[in-house]
Amino acid sequence: MPHLPNRRWRRRVPAAVAAAAATVLLVSPASAVTPQAAAPAGPAGQAADLGRLAGEETSVVEVLLADTAELDRLVATGVDLDHEVSRTETGIVAHAVVTPNEAASLKAMGYRLGEVLFRPEDSANRVAEREATITQHAAENRAFTATLAADPDASDVKIIRADYYTSGTSQILSVEAKWAQGQTSTSALTVARDSGPGTAIGSGGTQTISRFVDAGVYLYHRGASTVTTRPDRIQITSPTGDVATATVKEWLPIPADDPEGAGYQKDFVASYLTPTELYARIRQLAAAYPGLAEIVELPYKTNGYRRKAQTVLGTANASRVAVDSHAWGHEGGNDIAVTLADPGAANRPLAVTVTGTEIRVDLATNAAGTVTSTAAQVVAALNAEAGSLVQAYTYRGSTGTGVVAPAARTALTDGLRAPASVSRDPHPVYAIRIGKTRDGSKPGVLAYAQEHAREWVPPLVTIETAERLLRNYAHDGRTKQLLNNLDIWIAPSINPDGGHYSFYDFNSQRKNMTNHCALTGSADALSRNSWGVDNNRNYTEYSLFDGYSGASDSCTSGTYAGPSELSEPENKNLDWLASRSNIKFSMNLHSSGNYFMWSPGAYTDAGRVSAPRPTLAEESFFWGASSRILTAIKRHRNMAVTPARTGPISDVLYSAAGNSGDMLWYKYGIYAWNFEVGTSFQPTWDEAHAETMEFSNGLVELMRVAHDFANDRQRPESTLAVKPSSTPGMVNVTFEATEPAAVFYTLGGTTPTYSSTLYASAGIREGGETLTVPAGTTVQWFSVDAAGNVENNYTPNGTAKNFRKGSAVLPTS
Repeated sequence: MPHLPNRRWRRRVPAAVAAAAATVLLVSPASAVTPQAAAPAGPAGQAADLGRLAGEETSVVEVLLADTAELDRLVATGVDLDHEVSRTETGIVAHAVVTPNEAASLKAMGYRLGEVLFRPEDSANRVAEREATITQHAAENRAFTATLAADPDASDVKIIRADYYTSGTSQILSVEAKWAQGQTSTSALTVARDSGPGTAIGSGGTQTISRFVDAGVYLYHRGASTVTTRPDRIQITSPTGDVATATVKEWLPIPADDPEGAGYQKDFVASYLTPTELYARIRQLAAAYPGLAEIVELPYKTNGYRRKAQTVLGTANASRVAVDSHAWGHEGGNDIAVTLADPGAANRPLAVTVTGTEIRVDLATNAAGTVTSTAAQVVAALNAEAGSLVQAYTYRGSTGTGVVAPAARTALTDGLRAPASVSRDPHPVYAIRIGKTRDGSKPGVLAYAQEHAREWVPPLVTIETAERLLRNYAHDGRTKQLLNNLDIWIAPSINPDGGHYSFYDFNSQRKNMTNHCALTGSADALSRNSWGVDNNRNYTEYSLFDGYSGASDSCTSGTYAGPSELSEPENKNLDWLASRSNIKFSMNLHSSGNYFMWSPGAYTDAGRVSAPRPTLAEESFFWGASSRILTAIKRHRNMAVTPARTGPISDVLYSAAGNSGDMLWYKYGIYAWNFEVGTSFQPTWDEAHAETMEFSNGLVELMRVAHDFANDRQRPESTLAVKPSSTPGMVNVTFEATEPAAVFYTLGGTTPTYSSTLYASAGIREGGETLTVPAGTTVQWFSVDAAGNVENNYTPNGTAKNFRKGSAVLPTS
């Protein structure tokens, strides 16, 4: 029996439970606070604004916790948590992403902090490392071009590799070459082959190799094709007429049990990629393989990498004046400036003068020439006289009774630093759809990444996987099998706005960029690094709005769930993707922690009432498929995702109300997994590259799981095991099956159907339950696997008779 979309699973928490949970879970937007000191809260109490300041950078620090209850209280504060939770002999260690002021707030609340694991300079080093890599690639291209200028007889095409190998009965030739004009021209290169020693070039046929560009820099042309005879030499004639030849070499043999096979092409990423670059890569791939892939623009554009230009004038809360432009910063807001001037004379009235985009406020003075204008008065005057350009307001709900201090000309700014190549408009979100048949008739698989902006490795896993699938199709039989029989959707960046902000402005950005804070709260410029919705808390199932734990209603919290379910375009896009009726499997790629997880992902704070657990059969299927995927990950460098980090989200990590995996599982019936890649958001490139390779292994294996599931025609077999019970006259009964399967059973002789009792789990992370029944009880049952194959081809309609039968009798010795 396949798992079916089951909306009845979505239940609101009973009112009493929700009310109890709300006392700990719900977070109110911050009221007026002095930015250097967050509102305190005890470790057992309510969440508060922890005080992230606009100018502060973040570090990842250990939080040392006594037990799970204290972990739940930490989550309820709304602190920005990494996905690392380690259980030790002395307690629990969680990782928090905090500024110095937030760290001080946590200490004031009674939490113990341990080591600093990741510092601001580490993120800066990753960006510098990426830029150095791109610069190096560009320099190599210039050096190649320089050799041509120095030697007029040199060819403008250089063959790097020409490798021949066999895969089963297939013969394959893989070629890599560099062309001097590859940076600017999208042309493919044509490779002509001979058919063995002494034969003519071209006698063995031709093949094309396509251009490979990473982060906007051309690296080489690359491709592989099947051949009918082993070539001895190849020749490439560039579009400009230059010629290069090379001798073909034999590639190393590959073990017969390697699922990738001989000549399997991989390793297609060379640096971190911004969302703009990620989208460019999938467009490049779709253009190169139009028969196998297409780009799909998802229906909802994001808010965009854009902000209003802002400033906050003054230092004391009661006398501060916040000013926001009406226009977006890049559309004129950044041109506005405000001056608060002391007129230098007695008994002057408050006056505002607007000259173009220059706003001058002459403050009122008394008979002694002392400035008397309050923040509230200046706000009113600005809105009255300069209201077409700006909106002014007092600081975070203050009554504005403090006297304003004069301020020199202050330019409003949106604070955004990305280059002009990053669009400031509402941003389309793109997916690449891969498969020979893309009409919804084939089983669908969905992979998506960068719900959390700062997680830079997961998008690379999606790109590497898309490259592997498309570039191996022509010559690798198993890859061809996948693309011929699956409909694969890959969305490399669900949250492009936050992704760009993380690269260019604030490395630790977790959320999108939308500012939902009220003017009486934290909407001013001093909170600009705290805005946004946690896209992995804004979905529809078992959310904050249902009374579940692990999300916040504070607009500055790291786990802000937004104003309502699916309020964000990023989330609506994923909901649209998941609603494709043929999608049966999904992978949500996050970092970090080396976890591998599935539903349930949330529980209530009061009583830890979990979202419904999968059935024993479904849980068994999750575990069985996971073992295949994790084995593929381990193949790259023997890195193991441990059993303690494998399982339902709420079992191995913490509650995450409103996460996407729960929506896909409970709302749409999709077998939905969650990677937590590596041990850092932005590791060194060598580590990021290794993580990309190993988790791409796992993602491709998910495709194989989906293919095998769709083609599963094997019917399960099940048996009844009877053992002694400690209760007189009773025996213990369990069921065993040859594969993950649901068992429906009756006691006492009635015919089993899908309405009969479903054999359940014995408990969290345990096997099947033990039934204690009277000795001699008649047991009748049937099993059905995850693909819907029913044991004995039984039809469970109440009239068929070929179900399994047994008696609860101890076996004779």
